[in-house]
Amino acid sequence: MSEDKGFYSIIEYAVDGPETQAALVDAFAGIQDRWVRFHPGYVSARFHASVDGTRVVNVVSWASEADYRRFEETSDTAGRVAAIQAALDGLPGKVESLVSPNPCYRVVRETGPGPRAGD
Repeated sequence: MSEDKGFYSIIEYAVDGPETQAALVDAFAGIQDRWVRFHPGYVSARFHASVDGTRVVNVVSWASEADYRRFEETSDTAGRVAAIQAALDGLPGKVESLVSPNPCYRVVRETGPGPRAGD
């Protein structure tokens, strides 16, 4: 396993089709730009769109858990939450949040390329 010490917030939404999916990605990329990306320890946000147009998964990467916790403590949470709600309200279709109450993760195991095991 790599020595990845990163910390991740993984956010998922169900959407009613490709148009809403694309609009959600655009809106949330804008939220990252306006509310998150300048905080120390922020690494990136990757938006994964299902090929059937029904889901969006946003993986926000932080250099460390401490950086993420500092962001939570010092950022304008009320402003960011209001911006998220405004973005959701402005989408062309239906969106269902599948976000867990604590969507934070650490990498605990990784497998990579190599020869087939057991041969």
